[in-house]
Amino acid sequence: MRPGFDLLICDCDGVLIDSEVIACEVDAEMFTAAGFPLSVVEVRRRFVGMSQGGMRAILEREAGRALPEDFDARLSARLAAAFEQELAALPDARHAVLALGMRRCVASSSSPERLRHTLTRTGLYDLFAPHVFSASQVERGKPAPDLFLFAAARLGVTPDRCLVVEDSVAGVTAARAAGMTVIGFTGGGHCDVGTPGRLREAGAHHIARSWRECQEILVPA
Repeated sequence: MRPGFDLLICDCDGVLIDSEVIACEVDAEMFTAAGFPLSVVEVRRRFVGMSQGGMRAILEREAGRALPEDFDARLSARLAAAFEQELAALPDARHAVLALGMRRCVASSSSPERLRHTLTRTGLYDLFAPHVFSASQVERGKPAPDLFLFAAARLGVTPDRCLVVEDSVAGVTAARAAGMTVIGFTGGGHCDVGTPGRLREAGAHHIARSWRECQEILVPA
């Protein structure tokens, strides 16, 4: 293994589980139905990596009006139903994480409840528990560095010894702001031909199209 890292910090959605492609479609559907027109492409470009609350706040501010009080609950229920039918782990995620042999944790914008549900359903929760951290545990979510710094502090590792795997501009920005090394992951179903460039522009040190490529980056032949 390439020396210099003591902790692997993984985003969840779009990195460990192929959920972003599902979530983007549901978000676009639900926000549009509520009178906040939003395309799947716009969700992917602007909001992947952000918390549901952060996305809602931006859209409400731009529209100058609020969403219905029960919107978050309805959106969460719709997402949960879609995940039950379609959710899967990213290929080779479990094998690669184990093969790297590093201490590890999850740092995600999703709620603790959603993280437990989706990671358990895809057979990955035991791989990281109890070190599964949510943006709800810090004051500011991604693209602020708070969540990554919180995760590193909880495991007693300095930022310069942390390696982050992220699929979003918000996540890469947050990890770089935290002083960590970042692999931009483009293996999720929501990624398009422009994703690698956007992640590099945000500061990703490496780009990996799969978990196999993550291994190759960290364990050179």
